[in-house]
Amino acid sequence: MQDLSKYQHPRFARMYERMSVQADRSTAELRGRLLAGLSGRVVEVGAGNGLNFPHYPAAVTEVVAVEPDHLLRAAAERATATAPVRVVVVPGHADSLPYEEDAFDAVVMSLVLCSVPDQQVTLMEARRVLRPGGELRFFEHVRSPSPVRGSLQDLITPLWRRLAGGCHPNRETATAIGAAGLVIEEHERFIHQPMGGSPRLTHVLGRARNVA
Repeated sequence: MQDLSKYQHPRFARMYERMSVQADRSTAELRGRLLAGLSGRVVEVGAGNGLNFPHYPAAVTEVVAVEPDHLLRAAAERATATAPVRVVVVPGHADSLPYEEDAFDAVVMSLVLCSVPDQQVTLMEARRVLRPGGELRFFEHVRSPSPVRGSLQDLITPLWRRLAGGCHPNRETATAIGAAGLVIEEHERFIHQPMGGSPRLTHVLGRARNVA
């Protein structure tokens, strides 16, 4: 059993669960695009409270949803009741997935690569469990290409990280995906404001393939 104590942020988890449901009014369409066309066995890393679950297509035979936070994992377990496909929620963290090599047809990471301790470790672990030819689907907020906005994100990251469960708003996630040996085949960058009053942040949505 993995020690998940350092991944517990109960105050943030309660806030995230409440705010993410409100934000999903504008984000649901993006989640649908993220998961469209998937099939076979999928692992969702950092599943949160399960907001992706309703959007998995019927061709997916099983979703293994890995979530380290106890409160969010309990919410995800409740969300499986209305999921259109089989979803199994398990405790675990992104840097050490409890599965063998080539175990999955696809890996899904949604708003999680901002908060993992080391993106390269996480992405190499994702690649390890992804079969050759399998896909990584990603939807993340990232560092702005604007020099002014990007510098501001750099400036606020230390405080933001402490208040937001380890989230780094200034990461170059697409670059990290390529550096992990995954080949990005589609990559869309856009500004997204999840809800009124929240920051307008640069996001990326796309897919990469394990060609090795």
